[in-house]
Amino acid sequence: MTAVLMRAVAFVAIIIMGYLLKRAGFFQAKDFQLISRIVIKITLPAAIVSNFSKITMERSLLAMCVIGILCNFVTIGIGYITNISRSGESKAFAMLNMSGYNVGNFTMPFVQSFLSPVGFAATSLFDAGNSVMCTGMTYSIASMVAGGEEKPTVSKMVKKLFSSIPFDAYVIMTVLSILKIRLPGILISFADTAGAANAFLALLMLGIGFEIRMDKEKIKKIIQILLMRYTIAIVMAVGFYFLSPFSLEVRQTLAIVTLGPVASVAPAFTAELKGDIEMASAINSLSIVTSIVAITAALLLLL
Repeated sequence: MTAVLMRAVAFVAIIIMGYLLKRAGFFQAKDFQLISRIVIKITLPAAIVSNFSKITMERSLLAMCVIGILCNFVTIGIGYITNISRSGESKAFAMLNMSGYNVGNFTMPFVQSFLSPVGFAATSLFDAGNSVMCTGMTYSIASMVAGGEEKPTVSKMVKKLFSSIPFDAYVIMTVLSILKIRLPGILISFADTAGAANAFLALLMLGIGFEIRMDKEKIKKIIQILLMRYTIAIVMAVGFYFLSPFSLEVRQTLAIVTLGPVASVAPAFTAELKGDIEMASAINSLSIVTSIVAITAALLLLL
């Protein structure tokens, strides 16, 4: 338990360090974009290749993709139902900012450091399903609810999905693992080295990007959305851990992943629908803080 707590504290310290260095002027806004590109295009794909190369893929793990999609539909549905009497814009806002999971930049470093390669693979497959929703499907549904004029097409969503290097890495490594095709040793060695930097860079990036600006009048709605989001998350985590038929490693993974923060693209899609970007950004940042506490507590209880 002490080792888990010390490592979790180290993770939080890296996030705080990134935030303080930004406040001190060491990092600028452009640095966030640079580190984000390194994480998304290099270290995260490398970590995926590294961890997938260490496991024997069980077909049961493929169910994680479906679970990733279903978890999104649950939060989208509850976001709609809890705002059923409000305007289309309010329903769309709740659907966007109550759903999705920031797996690649937030949960993945925890899983990579605390769980086995099987747990990492399960997380990756969950995120593959999650990505289908976060990169366009949720926005499409919210746009229809809000009554937006421009409706995203299936071709645009598919193009956006496959333009994501981590998603491509998930798909390629899943297929190779199922077919039992192993990559050359030199590629795996490179992936091991580059992937080892993923946790640090992803957490540092979160600290640099962390920002909360909000009007006091909006605090009540922010709290309501976060309370609903994490009530759902806790119910899911408990249900997956105690009731799902998977191995212990996979059940631990599902419990941790469902406690992750709101998808990082939510504020951007909120802006597309002419929603309240300031409130969406505050929800996103506060969900990171909440998830740090929730996942650390889960790790202490489960490991």
